[in-house]
Amino acid sequence: MAGGWTIVLDVGKTHSKATLWDDAGTCVARRVRPNLRINTGNSLNLDTTGIERWLRGVLSEFARLGSITAIVPIAHGAGVALIANGQLQSAPLDYEWPGVDADRVAYNQQRDPFLATGSPALPGGLNIGMQLHWLESLRSTDTRRGVIVTWAQYWAWLLCGVSASEITSLGCHTDLWRPYDRAPSHLAVRRGWAGRLARLTPADSVLGTLRPEWVEATGLSPRVQVYCGMHDSNAALLAARSHAELAGHDVTVLSTGTWFVAMRTPIGSDARSALLPEARDCLVNVDVAGTPIPSSRFMGGREIEILAGADLADSADACRVSFAIKAVEAGEMIIPSCVPGVGPFPTANSRILEPRQSSSDPMALAHLYAAMIADVSLDLIGSNDTLLIDGRFAAAPVFAQALANLRPATTVLISSDEDGVAHGALRLANAGQTRSAPLRRVPPLAVDMAEYRARWRAAAENAG
Repeated sequence: MAGGWTIVLDVGKTHSKATLWDDAGTCVARRVRPNLRINTGNSLNLDTTGIERWLRGVLSEFARLGSITAIVPIAHGAGVALIANGQLQSAPLDYEWPGVDADRVAYNQQRDPFLATGSPALPGGLNIGMQLHWLESLRSTDTRRGVIVTWAQYWAWLLCGVSASEITSLGCHTDLWRPYDRAPSHLAVRRGWAGRLARLTPADSVLGTLRPEWVEATGLSPRVQVYCGMHDSNAALLAARSHAELAGHDVTVLSTGTWFVAMRTPIGSDARSALLPEARDCLVNVDVAGTPIPSSRFMGGREIEILAGADLADSADACRVSFAIKAVEAGEMIIPSCVPGVGPFPTANSRILEPRQSSSDPMALAHLYAAMIADVSLDLIGSNDTLLIDGRFAAAPVFAQALANLRPATTVLISSDEDGVAHGALRLANAGQTRSAPLRRVPPLAVDMAEYRARWRAAAENAG
């Protein structure tokens, strides 16, 4: 960021976002694109072509707004690309495509134990190792050669031509990394994947400058530097650590988007994955320094969209607090899970307890439901001191206030910053230039939730 403006490219599962930041750390422009799922007839794939086309247009627009000197890519942790001879070998799989599970039994027999990797056995292609296993089952030479590049680093390669892998992207439920050994998994070594991984590179490294074809297509300077980049939830964690008031605390960052990912930084304790229940979507992430981070997750944004509708899912309408209070008083609740196979109740069947009241609000009830699941997820990783809610749903009062009510011994904070992931990316480019938005303590939802919580947990535990 020093001496110029920075673009953060954030390729999520549901949306791709590009933000432009000036050298004072102010967001100048923002563009968002819904991501598509591409059906090839043989598989469902991530929309690399569509995102690339959109990105060219966005960079052309941004080039006219200021003097841009850097691009930092951020992405979700369940994408992988194979690159050979300067070309993408095969389109990256969409991790929600169930067909990748075709040879699951054989794959599971080869995985390292959870104790070693902190990577649970997840459905579909959420484990990158499962994606590579399926690709090799096609018995095509194209899938057995080429450099393996993690998803954020694919976009860095596309922009500058230099391939890399990166530790936060390898260390998030891929099955390819042993966080305590800081080395590839035995599975990755046996299958030959470890030897094909692009060079391990720190997230804050400059991989190169913009390719000539991107310079010509966008009007950006050929001196624009492309950073290695990192995993999106880890970027939110990195941004959270910039808040001075969190220093010295056992802090959990709850990053909210399509996925709700809780990442705890314990003080003076071991994050060894033996303490975490593998079958409840707990895992060990790895931060930018390579430190194991006990984590838990569920598909909160997706579940809220299912329950309340995609158009309303992240609304922060304060009037819905009263609807949530009435739902608690009436005992109206949603039992997990709306998205099977993930979260702390992966085998549970969702239903509504107590008939929905004619005056009830679907969105308030959905946010209340998300708070109940988040409460369990936080317990599973031992979160008990300070919680910082980040991302799309930090501004949703029902969710945040219900969570503060459920966890009275925890200091629950939110930031006015809606760009925690982007600020983590900016810290990679120049930490001294990023600004920390003030934190605000969340008041608890003004209703007694003790009985509601006990009843909900009992029903949820028996819903599988």
